[in-house]
Amino acid sequence: MSLVLDTAAQDLLFREARTTSAFSDEPVTEAQVQAIYDLVKFGPTAFNSTPLRVTLVRSPEARERLVELMDQGNQAKTAAAPLVAILSADNEFHEELPTLLPHFPQAKDAFFSERPARERAALMNSAMQAAYFIVGVRAAGLAAGPMGGFDHAGVQKEFLDDDHTPLMVVNIGKAEGDVAHPRGPRLTADEVITTV
Repeated sequence: MSLVLDTAAQDLLFREARTTSAFSDEPVTEAQVQAIYDLVKFGPTAFNSTPLRVTLVRSPEARERLVELMDQGNQAKTAAAPLVAILSADNEFHEELPTLLPHFPQAKDAFFSERPARERAALMNSAMQAAYFIVGVRAAGLAAGPMGGFDHAGVQKEFLDDDHTPLMVVNIGKAEGDVAHPRGPRLTADEVITTV
């Protein structure tokens, strides 16, 4: 193969990894979450903007409030998962740019002085970071169940603020039992890649 990453790691991160709905009771520790973030924070974003924010829903009261905001088909699995994370985009990420982009601190005002430009950049870059986060969960030997089926406005109001846009809710833990359905087909490289 042309990949440097060994086959076992490729399987762990991609080929054998599955979106999961059923988890064991084994807790997800703060140390695991810290290790995941300490790995995925190195994924690239435009202007090193890193607008992803992660809200861990650990308390029973917060979990109950979140479950009520999930679509019906996502409620039971969200209630039962060892850990649930709300991934959101920080639309005020530009305030960190003087620190994150020290060689070009003017980027804060030159490119992101207007809210619509920030929202577009935050959405694109935090979506990339959300994908890194899911792969990081897999690298920790855990499984992720990302979901978009929830009351986005309700989650924003209940858990975030006007400056943070919810992207997805992710159930995290050790997978247990059968996955819900067989892996779906994927497009081939010939169907996706065009050379000009």
